[in-house]
Amino acid sequence: MPANILVVEDESAIQELLALSITLAGHTTIRAISAEHAQELLRNTIPDLILMDWMLPGMSGIELVRKLKADTATKQIPIIMLTARGDEFDKVRGLEVGADDYVTKPFSPKELNARIKAVLRRRAAQMTDDPIEVQGLHLDPITHRVKGNGAILELGPTEFRLLHFFMSNPERVHSRSQLLDKVWGNHVFVEDRTVDVHIGRLRNVLSNSGHESLIQTVRGAGYRLSALKN
Repeated sequence: MPANILVVEDESAIQELLALSITLAGHTTIRAISAEHAQELLRNTIPDLILMDWMLPGMSGIELVRKLKADTATKQIPIIMLTARGDEFDKVRGLEVGADDYVTKPFSPKELNARIKAVLRRRAAQMTDDPIEVQGLHLDPITHRVKGNGAILELGPTEFRLLHFFMSNPERVHSRSQLLDKVWGNHVFVEDRTVDVHIGRLRNVLSNSGHESLIQTVRGAGYRLSALKN
């Protein structure tokens, strides 16, 4: 599934190359030329992933990673460090402060996009572009289509993300607050009962193909998608 990726890189030529590679992979790029610029952007938007250069003017990339991981609003954002530093000590240092992966310059766009896809898959399964099917219910993140027993089901954007998350994590019970964090994002402030409204809408659409019973209410705990046949 397309992701919003914040690229923090002060060298314009490298930033342009990164943005082009990310765009060709189907993602959206947000650009920052310094750590301070990145912090300004993060006050208004929370990206799905940050690609961070180590050597930045002013505050270093690794110092910004340390700050982001200490902030509850940004600590869950996956980060890939991008730098010419190839020593094992530097790699360990980057990972210890909270980076999820480490790509050493020079790099190939193919390798970088493979790393991006792997980190998104590990940290946010609902962001990958792999099709999923459960009991005749098919969801394709790339085309943004859902089919139930061959019939196209029309879902709103929130219901689509909600179903994508459930199908990516079957049989697990998720509380309302967990769903808000994973589907809406922990930077969005909405009532827990908002989840109930969208669950109702999702079930209503799934009823058109007989799949509404996949979304189960677990009293006192939350909701789950059951992939087990009754």
